[in-house]
Amino acid sequence: MTDVAGWDIGGAHLKLAQVEGETIVAAVQLPCALWRGLDELRRAFATALDGLGPARRHAITMTGELTDLFPDRAAGVAAILDVVAEFLPRAAVAAYTTEGAFSSPERAKASPGLVASANWHATSRYLATSLRDGVLLDIGSTTTDIVPFADSRVAARGTTDVERLATGELVYTGVVRTPLASIAPEVPFGGRRVGVMAEYFATAADAHRLAGTLPEGADLHATADNRGKTLPESRARLARMIGMDAGAAPETAWRGLAEAFIRRQTASIEIALERVLSGSDLRADAPVIGAGTGRFLAAAIARRFGRPHRDFGDSIRVASPALRSLASDIAPAVAVALLLSREGAA
Repeated sequence: MTDVAGWDIGGAHLKLAQVEGETIVAAVQLPCALWRGLDELRRAFATALDGLGPARRHAITMTGELTDLFPDRAAGVAAILDVVAEFLPRAAVAAYTTEGAFSSPERAKASPGLVASANWHATSRYLATSLRDGVLLDIGSTTTDIVPFADSRVAARGTTDVERLATGELVYTGVVRTPLASIAPEVPFGGRRVGVMAEYFATAADAHRLAGTLPEGADLHATADNRGKTLPESRARLARMIGMDAGAAPETAWRGLAEAFIRRQTASIEIALERVLSGSDLRADAPVIGAGTGRFLAAAIARRFGRPHRDFGDSIRVASPALRSLASDIAPAVAVALLLSREGAA
C-alpha cells in the first residue's frame, strides 16, 4: 500500500499517480470517454486500482464535470465524487480546490465551483512551491494550460474556465483530440489557400502522426472515422479536410499539410502565451515548464520567447527513470498526490 494516490479525472482520460513521501512510485493513464456515461469512469477506476493497488489517502482533481453527460458542473462534480465513493473510502478522499487546499467530498459537493476544473491550479501550485518563478505550459491531448507563478504563488488572473479562456490561460487546443477544423479555417496547399471543411474528419493526432511528432501511446481514443491509426489512414482523413482523396497528391504534400496545421496550432499557443506574459511581471529568465503529452512543443516555444525551458519531470523524484516521462504526461495527478503528501507530512 502506497502513501498517497493522485487522481485526475478528465472527460477523456483517467490519470493516476502514486507517491511514497516525495517520490513517484507508479503512474498510469487510461482512456475514459466520460461523455458516454459513468460506467466508462467505473471501468477506468477498476482497471487503475487493479493495476496499481491501494493507497492510504487519495487526492482528487477533475475536469470531467464539463462533459455534456451532465446538465451542469455542479451535477458533474457530485456524480464524479459519487463514483469515486464506490471505489475509495470517503474518509481517505480529499478534493483539490482552486483555493490551494483540500476539501472533503461533502464540502466539494456543496461548493462545486472550487473543485471544478482545478487541475491546472494543482500543477502550478506544486511548481510554485518547488521552483518559485516560472510559467507552466501544459499541452495535453485536448487543451493547453498557461499559468504563471511568481514568488512561490500561483499568479493566474483567471480562476474559472470562462475567465481563463478570456485571459489566454486556457487554450482549447491539444495534440490528439482537437479537430483540425478548429485549428485553421484555411491552409496552404498546392500553391493556393484552401478552405478547411468544418467537419469532424480528422484530428490533431493525424497531423502529428504524419509529421512524426506524435508521442508513442499518446493517442488512446478512436479516430474520427473509427478506422485505424496507420500513416495511410491518417493521410486519408487529412485529405478529406480539404475535400480531396489521399491518392490525388504525393505523401510529401500531405506531410506538408500536416505541418501547416501544426504551425497554426503552435502559433495559437504562442499568441496566448504572449498575452499571459504581458499581464504578468515575471522576470525575463523565469523558465517555461513543459508538461502534458504535447510538451514536445514547449521547448521550441520557450526558445522563441527567449526563456529557458524545463520539463515538469525534472522537478520531481521518481522511483525509476521510466516513470519520468509518464509523470510529465499526467502532471496534475502527480501534483495533487505530492501536495497532499506534503500536507500530511506538515
